[in-house]
This record gives sequence, C-alpha cells and structure tokens, in this order.
Amino acid sequence: MTPYERLRAWDSAHQLVLLVYRATESWPTRELYGLTSQTRRAAFSVASNIAEGSAKKGPHEFRRYLDISLGSFAELRYTLRLARDLGLLSASEWEHLQAPTDLAGKLLWKLYRSMSR
Repeated sequence: MTPYERLRAWDSAHQLVLLVYRATESWPTRELYGLTSQTRRAAFSVASNIAEGSAKKGPHEFRRYLDISLGSFAELRYTLRLARDLGLLSASEWEHLQAPTDLAGKLLWKLYRSMSR
C-alpha cells in the first residue's frame, strides 16, 4: 500500500472522483470539453494532489500540495453547483453527491490543518 492510500482524505477524494465521473457520463456531448472536462479535472486534482504531495519530503512540501488540492476542491464544488443550476444534475443526483463531497472536504481540511502543526 502506498502512503497516500492510508489517508482517509485521499480515500474519500478518490471515491468522490468515481462518483463525479459517473455523474458526468450523461451530460451533453456539447459540454465534453467544457463543464464535463472541468468538473472531472477538478475532482481528479483533489485526489491526485493528495497522492503526489504525500510522496514529497517533509510536511511543508506536503502542505503545499494540500493547498492546491483545497483550491481544486473549491472549484469542484462550484462546477457541481453550476451543473445543478444549469439542469445537468438533477435534484436527486445533487443530493447523492452532497454527503461524499462534504466528507471529502472535511477530511481534506483536517489533513491540511494537521500538516500545519
């Protein structure tokens, strides 16, 4: 098991990436290179920056990658909200994504704060 796989924040972010990819499969093809791609890249960036940062030397460097991950997380939350407001996500799909999104954000912030000590 690689170091990042032991992190609950990474696991939660990874599960969120899987959900986002599934949720965006039905979005219109006209959005493939727009909102679909942007949403998927933001979700991927959250998890991948946790993974990449965990391989760096020292907590300061890891924290820098977590900072990037937090920015991507904020972008993801916005793209999901926009997709809901544009009707690309139904109310039930939006609700289905809320708990995993909230959990991923809480765990990411907790990990980020722990690296500050």
